Amino acid sequence: MRNRRQGAIAMDTFSQLIFTVSMASVFFFQWLFHSVSPWVSSHITSGFMQLSHKQKIEWNSRAVSTLHAVVVGHLCLYILFFDDAISENPVWGDPTLVKFTVSITTGYLISDLLLIIYYWKAIGDKCFIAHHIAVLYAYYYVLSQGILPYFANLRLLAELSTPSVNQRWFFEALGYPKSSKVNITNGVLMAIAFFLVRVAVIPLYYSCMYSVYGTEAFYRLSWGGRSAWIFSSFCLDVMNVMWMLKIAQGCYKVLFSGRGQKLERQVNGKVK
Repeated sequence: MRNRRQGAIAMDTFSQLIFTVSMASVFFFQWLFHSVSPWVSSHITSGFMQLSHKQKIEWNSRAVSTLHAVVVGHLCLYILFFDDAISENPVWGDPTLVKFTVSITTGYLISDLLLIIYYWKAIGDKCFIAHHIAVLYAYYYVLSQGILPYFANLRLLAELSTPSVNQRWFFEALGYPKSSKVNITNGVLMAIAFFLVRVAVIPLYYSCMYSVYGTEAFYRLSWGGRSAWIFSSFCLDVMNVMWMLKIAQGCYKVLFSGRGQKLERQVNGKVK
């Protein structure tokens, strides 16, 4: 009886810690958006001050997004390679580290939703609203019930593609030509990163899901947990595939148009 009470107290304390981290994350990312990003950006590049009001809002939003992606992405890599508990039991493995990472992301998503709604004319996007709600719906079960840590962590690996996506927008806002070497290089890296962490992992994700389907661990999940897991996964993968197609098309156009322009200049040079 005493051990049970101690265990319950420990769980309550941990739950309070996770809640505190999530709320602190909301305020931290709001602070980054309103104070840190404008100050740092204005000192890094003079081009920031020349942006329009709407562009500055999106710049700060993407700067915060990049920082979140770098921190969470590397935490997820560490968990993937060194947390044996969730690899051995992807449904009910020890979720301690995953909960900590998910709580950071939960705070970020709530913060970003508030910014999207408040600055709708500048950064409003229905797809992002749907994306954030689907992720928060699934992460609610991860944080409240400690379920599906392996799958939650695998999902968060997708953040590793975010920095290059945001960098593409930064280059465009600063007036870099699409045919510039830095833009083309970043575009190729963006396409590769996006494919690896968002699309290439889809077979692995669903094969692991299939391997636990129908097992005792699966049936221990609540109905809500199962529906959140399957529904959110499907929605996110549909969006990821759609975004991947757009990125691939854009990357192809830039590479193809760049070669075409180079060939045209060579031909014109010979004609002259």
